Amino acid sequence: MPWSIAGIELESRFFLGTAGYPSPLVLEQAIKASGSQVVTVSLKRQMAQQGASAQKGSQSFYGLIKQSGAHLLPNTAGCHTASEAIALAHMARELFDTTWLKLEVIGDEYTLQPDPFELVRAAEELIKEGFEVFPYCTDDLVTCQRLLDVGCRILMPWGAPIGSGQGLINPFALQTLRNRLPDVPLVIDAGIGSPMDAAQAMELGFDAVLLNSAVSRSHNPVLMAEAFKLAIEAGRKGWEAGIMAEQDLAVATTPVTGRPFILQ
Repeated sequence: MPWSIAGIELESRFFLGTAGYPSPLVLEQAIKASGSQVVTVSLKRQMAQQGASAQKGSQSFYGLIKQSGAHLLPNTAGCHTASEAIALAHMARELFDTTWLKLEVIGDEYTLQPDPFELVRAAEELIKEGFEVFPYCTDDLVTCQRLLDVGCRILMPWGAPIGSGQGLINPFALQTLRNRLPDVPLVIDAGIGSPMDAAQAMELGFDAVLLNSAVSRSHNPVLMAEAFKLAIEAGRKGWEAGIMAEQDLAVATTPVTGRPFILQ
């Protein structure tokens, strides 16, 4: 069933990252297998490449992404201050001709946890400048509320630290976000390790899942991309259908109606 985010109607609820694939061909095939209509690109990591051959490779990379037909979601990965992220955002808007931005402002190198203060400051400034900010944040409700207060229309809380593959380490906090912010598009971003984690996120009522490493680092990225596609679809359908409540006691599937009977 179609849904919309930032004014764009989508069929897929799978956002896919583009870093760390064995080859451009595998990345191209993985995007196709995933059915993803939104892919993320890191401007800073691409800029770190130097030399003519690297520049040619970078152009080829961006061309491949463009040919996929997916919406580009540039990110500010690697930024540690609001001012650094804002400067990179302007470059991304010029290069990719989009106002969409996955805003990352890292506060801790070990966990890659976002800095909530710098994140809110950068989001407020970029929204004033016309960006559609997709902030990468933690599952802290107050931080999320502050991001909404400065104009964010979408939130991207982590499931676990980036690239850790730990899955959803705090389902209670994530469920609290979903319950308290029922009308806000919520996208789980970071920490997903397996299709089971993605299905769990969707079963909590989240609108989409963004991941990268779980696909790119797998033994077969193309097959794994398809597996995540199916898991996300299944998790969403499960949430829409209404998942039965957990109970402490066993409940007989077949009710006892009274007198026994014998089939002849």
